[in-house]
Amino acid sequence: MSRRVLTKRQPRQPRLRPQVTAEPVAAPEPQPDPEPQPPSDDEKSPDWRPSRPPSPPQRPDDVSEGSETTRPNLRPDRPEPASRYANLNYWKARRVTFYRNGDPFHPGVEFRFKLGRDLVSMDALLDRLSERLELPRGARFIFGMDGDRKYRLEELEDGASYVVSSYKTFKAASYGKKNGMWYAGGTVTGASGWSRAGTRKQSVAESDAPPPGGGKNTSGRVIRIINNMDHSIQCRVLLNLRTTQPFEEVLEDLGQVLKMSGAKRMYTITGQEVRSFSQLRNEFADVETFYLGTAMVAPALSPGISAPLPIESPIRRSRSRGAVAAMPVSEDTRGRRARSKSRPRVLYAPEGEIVRNSDYTLLEVLKEEPMRVTIRGLRRTFYPPIHHAPIDSSPPDKKMQLEWVYGYRGADSRRNLWVLPTGELLYYVAAVAVMYDRDEESQRHYMGHTEDIQCMELHPSRELVASGQRAGRGRRAQAHVRIWSTDTLQTLHVFGMAEFEAGVAAVAFSQLNGGSYVLAVDAGRESILSVWQWQWGHLLGKVATLQEELTGAAFHPLDDNLLITHGKGHLAFWNRRKDGFFERTDIIKPPARTQVTALQFEQDGDVVTADSDGFITIYSVDSDGAYFVRMEFEAHIKGISSLVMLSEGTLISGGEKDRKIAAWDSLQNYKRITETKLTESAGGVRSIYPQRPGRNDGNLYIGTTKNNIMEGSLQRRFNQVIFGHHRPLMGIAVHPDDEMFATAGHDKNIALWKGHKLIFATQVGYECVSLAWHPGGGALAAGSTEGHLVILNADAGAHVATLRVCGSPLNCLQYNSAGDVLAIGSQNGSIYLFRVSRDGFSYKKSNKIRGAQPLVQLDWSLDGVYLQTVTADYDLSFWDIKALSPEKSPIAMKDVKWFTYNSTVGFLVSGMWNNRFYPMTSLITAASRSAAHDLLISGDSDGYLRLFRYPCASPKAEYNEVKAYTGSIYSARFLFNDRCLVTSGGSDAALMLWELVDD
Repeated sequence: MSRRVLTKRQPRQPRLRPQVTAEPVAAPEPQPDPEPQPPSDDEKSPDWRPSRPPSPPQRPDDVSEGSETTRPNLRPDRPEPASRYANLNYWKARRVTFYRNGDPFHPGVEFRFKLGRDLVSMDALLDRLSERLELPRGARFIFGMDGDRKYRLEELEDGASYVVSSYKTFKAASYGKKNGMWYAGGTVTGASGWSRAGTRKQSVAESDAPPPGGGKNTSGRVIRIINNMDHSIQCRVLLNLRTTQPFEEVLEDLGQVLKMSGAKRMYTITGQEVRSFSQLRNEFADVETFYLGTAMVAPALSPGISAPLPIESPIRRSRSRGAVAAMPVSEDTRGRRARSKSRPRVLYAPEGEIVRNSDYTLLEVLKEEPMRVTIRGLRRTFYPPIHHAPIDSSPPDKKMQLEWVYGYRGADSRRNLWVLPTGELLYYVAAVAVMYDRDEESQRHYMGHTEDIQCMELHPSRELVASGQRAGRGRRAQAHVRIWSTDTLQTLHVFGMAEFEAGVAAVAFSQLNGGSYVLAVDAGRESILSVWQWQWGHLLGKVATLQEELTGAAFHPLDDNLLITHGKGHLAFWNRRKDGFFERTDIIKPPARTQVTALQFEQDGDVVTADSDGFITIYSVDSDGAYFVRMEFEAHIKGISSLVMLSEGTLISGGEKDRKIAAWDSLQNYKRITETKLTESAGGVRSIYPQRPGRNDGNLYIGTTKNNIMEGSLQRRFNQVIFGHHRPLMGIAVHPDDEMFATAGHDKNIALWKGHKLIFATQVGYECVSLAWHPGGGALAAGSTEGHLVILNADAGAHVATLRVCGSPLNCLQYNSAGDVLAIGSQNGSIYLFRVSRDGFSYKKSNKIRGAQPLVQLDWSLDGVYLQTVTADYDLSFWDIKALSPEKSPIAMKDVKWFTYNSTVGFLVSGMWNNRFYPMTSLITAASRSAAHDLLISGDSDGYLRLFRYPCASPKAEYNEVKAYTGSIYSARFLFNDRCLVTSGGSDAALMLWELVDD
């Protein structure tokens, strides 16, 4: 029987392929078997037993030159690679070195890549460089050594060097400087030896290689070094343990990497001093993190953390191996598998190195690296604080449940108010259909739509509703029509998916057959009219009307095959034949400019229309079936927005411009019965509906153009039932210790809400974009679009003062925790500081800090010394209030505690941006941290609300999501007790209150 004989390998022996023969032969190196085999007698000898598990595989561009995995006196003959991907020649294409802009001492980072295989675009290269180079805003520009910018990968030449920058300005410097430490092209390579300069070996080079993970490398190792005087300065380096330099000189080189002069001492986390290369190879072989200092002091650990082991005196400490106890190596460290390239880089350390302090560990801090997020094509870097709550990526244990919808949508829609048999008011706001019970002071909500509702119609039975939505982005947001029950709020049928282009402009039920048919008009360019048998989802026919601004359509009450459409310069009758084709009869033809705005029917079938000129027209049919104008009269000044025919033959008309409501007797040639007028604050008439349909009591509900709902009759005045903002609503402020909140919008209204009720609404002289509540609870401060600061008494809503701050919009303002300083961020980029006294009712301008970019969000630090702001381009900036200057170092600000956190960017909220569970096709426009610091709400430009755990700094952060808006969410705030949160946004100034319930 043949037996393998293991012999010692000779150095520099040529590679030989093992031959299978009948006689035992001496192989230069045993080939590894694909599956583990029992060891032979020779293999069991101590000379061949590995001392520890092998190191995890490293990337080709992260393996150092000359790195060895065996003993230094033996050089193994490497076997032939089993795959072409293991062959270095397969990857060898272009070898390019990159330097950091303006840093002549940067050693450079070398990349080897092949076009179309390793890198396919310049953006992919910039992403790789952002990970390897510590740049303030990531890698964004690449320059040649002459300052010429490179735009394509093809411009990068093999063997050349380039400069990487975050900014467009190239800084000329002597890159690749050879001063005994830095070597051009001498970073991490994949050849078989350390690069040399002269006769001295390189001692250190910056590295992004993964940690060895337990393997004892006698040639070189990757360690993390931290500046003992400033822990924010740290770096991972590849240290050559076989250099001929003295250990003291290597420490000086390491000190230059950390930008400190006179580095003389190296310590472990536990305070043990490292005095030689042999200690790094033996006693501290499993330690990955070291501190550098200039004197014999212990590492400056975090406050409250003390070293678990006493620091020995340097006189009594010996360089021998027995003087310092070896660090224990845990089983987790021995068996740790190699991490993938896509995982974030962390430091692996044995359990014995963990220094615990309450809920935090120093190891957890060292594991975290700066978070890099790409926003609007720019890479931004956020630095982690040393102490923060543990990051939990699981979804929060709370979810959002809609509790109340404030206001009404009347500013840009028509025919959107009904009364159900239960007495509830039916209307819609944003993507929510609201059923409001005035007697019970309660609301029910239908939330089946994914985009804004554009039209709605009540079934003849008054128990079903047809509602059509606009088209959004994505498959889930296609325009369609939904049939749902007002009793159970269940969706009965959905039809029209992929049939409507831009949305549903009008929808109506047939009358004669009990509402079996539904018509829908596409809001696209062709304005396609379609008829459906909704119970089965069958399309009975469709025709292109080719009309712009088509505002409505209806079935004739006496003929289910006769349809009427109206709009700008358009009034047409459509007769649907059995074969599905339509016969068209135009009553008003182009180039008529009159816009037909409303449509009603008399009991005998005559058609009553209202137009934008204030006229009411009645059309009749002669004996030959031709339509003619029976009568026409002027009813209002300018436009008429709504017509309602009551059961006793009284026609009610509402004027949009003159705000009048008039009654006409259709049985006496439309003689005027009476009229009344709404107040200017209520707005013009948008929709009219009787409070008790079918009864002759004259009580009406009026929906207005200013998003209010009024109730009353023509014999008495109308009272406000629902108040709403009717222009963009951006300012929300919550009471510091009560379940109240205030809102301020572009409609010049500042309103105070408590629960479901409006406390007051004050009209001010300026459009407001921001709002803040004084910590004392007695004053409200609002910022206007014209640069005015408006102060209100929060108890009564009385106007206190108006101050002129600047000529630009005051986008954000906030009181500090003490309430004695108000900071205002302006569109011109500057911050204005006001001294506050008398519980928020006295203000004096104190200072101004000049800036350049528009500010949109602002937060105070807990001690009132710093501010953080977010610009319109999502740049996070810091400001020193005492020095009255911007703080240029984000690293120095990473441990500041913030009184509020309404900023949309930062390390603790970065998980909202680079989240793997939803595509970042939209921008996050609003965010807020809960009062208990455990929840985070975000709103984006597509109308999504997402609830995260706080802090949220992981790409794997899960969330609970709700979509009730179309368009940007302007503001989202938790109430003081975190029981509810309030949000505003969308194109209709929708204001909603959400209750946080257990998931």
